[in-house]
Amino acid sequence: MIPDTHFNLNKSIMKAMNYYTVCLIILSLLIQTDQLFGFEGRLKAGTGKVNITPKTGEPLHDSLYARSLVLDLNGERLAFVSVDLGIYTSENLEKICKEKYGISQLMLCSSHTHSGPRDSKSAYIEDQIIKAVDLAIRHMFLAKICAGRSSFPQLGFNRLIVREDGHSRESWFPDDHYTSENPERIPFGPVDPEVGVIKIEDMKGEARVIMMNYACHSDIVCFNYAISADYPGVACRKVEEAYGNKVNCLFIQGAGGNIESLIISSRRTGPDDSFQTDYNTIERVGGLLAYETVKLAKSLKHEASDTTEIKYLDDSLRFIGRFNKSANFNVNISTILINKNIVIATCPGEPFIQLQLDWKKKIEEASANPFLFGYTWYKGTWPNYIADIKSAAQGGYGADQDSPTLIQVGAGESIMNKHFENYFRLNGLMRDKSGPVGFTPGSRWIVTEVPRKN
Repeated sequence: MIPDTHFNLNKSIMKAMNYYTVCLIILSLLIQTDQLFGFEGRLKAGTGKVNITPKTGEPLHDSLYARSLVLDLNGERLAFVSVDLGIYTSENLEKICKEKYGISQLMLCSSHTHSGPRDSKSAYIEDQIIKAVDLAIRHMFLAKICAGRSSFPQLGFNRLIVREDGHSRESWFPDDHYTSENPERIPFGPVDPEVGVIKIEDMKGEARVIMMNYACHSDIVCFNYAISADYPGVACRKVEEAYGNKVNCLFIQGAGGNIESLIISSRRTGPDDSFQTDYNTIERVGGLLAYETVKLAKSLKHEASDTTEIKYLDDSLRFIGRFNKSANFNVNISTILINKNIVIATCPGEPFIQLQLDWKKKIEEASANPFLFGYTWYKGTWPNYIADIKSAAQGGYGADQDSPTLIQVGAGESIMNKHFENYFRLNGLMRDKSGPVGFTPGSRWIVTEVPRKN
């Protein structure tokens, strides 16, 4: 992030210094964007779950929750809060958690349900989220952490479908060949078929928290005109039930900006439409995801060591708008490395799936375990949709339709490249100074001429 910098240099020193040198010093301070933190010791963790459904008179199908996870290493605290809301940011909440609970960084992870309350910024919701964090702080326990990923038959498809003119249109836009909403369940790609799990256990080996990371839009029952957590709510409930309700399951959305569920309910035209939303759709999708999550979680084993190492590096990246050049985006991201193997990349906004696939492949090739936490904010601008370059060229909703204001082309690749760079800074491979140079000669070759035949 760009620091507030004050210069109180003595006038005589200023005169003595070369003007060019002064400019370089000032420039180096202004472009400093990253902060690296590292801690190692006995990990403590805490978790809480609080109902955040407001009493607004809106029809209610299923309740909304905030689920928290606080990680504490030697008093340094990181917090993740998964909320069953469309988009949630709160500078005030971040300030309260820092001042009241000593939380260095609070990451708000929106499930992106399209059936949230009309007012998601109410004081009631903020107060309930604070309660979830408070519960976590008051019930800390010694913990261990492990993680893994597993592929299974895809639940989603890429909703921006390339048409005959080479440009993409949304799946809800029919043409002479494709039917609106993809009722044939054609598995358009690319998609990421993996579910990721980060598991927190107590020292007895009992699971206490499951973080479920999956990339698919939470709009299966969109336009239902009732409050619902959509499929993530069902998936979390079923995971918790599988563990006898002794765990908290946090759903963490991936790069689901352009991914739609293959199983979906038809949309209502309004609250008075006699057609009723089919909620069996979210039960099925949530159930399938929960099954794979539980199977994976139960197979994971933590390391033998009683100590945990967490390093993280924050960055603030500046972008302009794609079409509106006067728009400014201050995108704050955090790269987190746990036990030298678990790599978490946070990204606010709605990143497209290709960004996740490309970044995960790079991290896998570097022999680490990648998790992209999309829709995850801790400060700065919410950047709306973040398309990869190819998707931005092909177009469609969120790719080249400028409502809401789109970020500049290439921003997604820049964000993920910064995460990739930061991974190497965290694991110590990226040098801060110039590496060794020079040449050390080895043994000399002895050249023997081969006689030629005349």
